[in-house]
Amino acid sequence: MRLTVPHTLGREAAVARIRAREHEIADIMPSMAKVTTAWSGEDRLDLRVEAMGKTIHGAVEVGDETVSFEFDLPAALSFAEPMIRAAVEPRAQKLLA
Repeated sequence: MRLTVPHTLGREAAVARIRAREHEIADIMPSMAKVTTAWSGEDRLDLRVEAMGKTIHGAVEVGDETVSFEFDLPAALSFAEPMIRAAVEPRAQKLLA
């Protein structure tokens, strides 16, 4: 699952904002999820989300005009993609505000 959020901050400012608010990444996920984060590059934040007995790996990739949130949903959770998208999108936009 990939969710792309546009921004007008520029890459450096968007990375700085996400780094400063990294602790809020967990708030983007539904409340039942445990989120672990680790920067694996200058503009890539790796995510590990544990929810409903499953572990989902993902990443936040910061571009010049967009921030992409990508999650590798297991087939057993593919039905939840619309719900996850609806929960994540507005929170992701707020993270960049």
